[in-house]
Amino acid sequence: MAHNNASPSLPARLLRHLRMTRAAARRIFPSSTLKAIQASIGEGERRHRAQVRLIVEASLSLGAVRRGESARQRAHELFSHYRIWDTEENCGVLVYLNLADRKVEIVADRGINARITREQWQQVCRQMTSGYAQGDYEASTLQALAILHALLESVLPRGDDGSGKATNELSDKPLLL
Repeated sequence: MAHNNASPSLPARLLRHLRMTRAAARRIFPSSTLKAIQASIGEGERRHRAQVRLIVEASLSLGAVRRGESARQRAHELFSHYRIWDTEENCGVLVYLNLADRKVEIVADRGINARITREQWQQVCRQMTSGYAQGDYEASTLQALAILHALLESVLPRGDDGSGKATNELSDKPLLL
């Protein structure tokens, strides 16, 4: 579920991917922000049975850019690589941020995707990208996660007594690639 701008030309896209380094991504998402995101994911997962994983990637390899690999394709690759699909209730959700392409993608397992509309996924993406355009990465991410957790709670709530799947099948710690 991307919220994206028009596709740039190949030279412009290559330049953006060359400029967006891992060090730049660490400045955008410092450890304090990553810890706040981890806490938000953990808190949200106590209210619903879904498993959320957030991955921030500074840029794609130059080969991937030349081949025209999209952020959506990369998100699917990471969804598989990190086994986000491998949850007991088919309830994994990947929130993927590609900083160089300025894209947010959400990939959800079949246990969730059939219950949430495209517009609802887009709402989460828009919350992130609108804040990112203003340089507000932490607050925008946390606000988007709050929207995401509310959606997930509406379709996969824990029992009133906190019952339901009690194990944390995926790490809450965001990945910075």
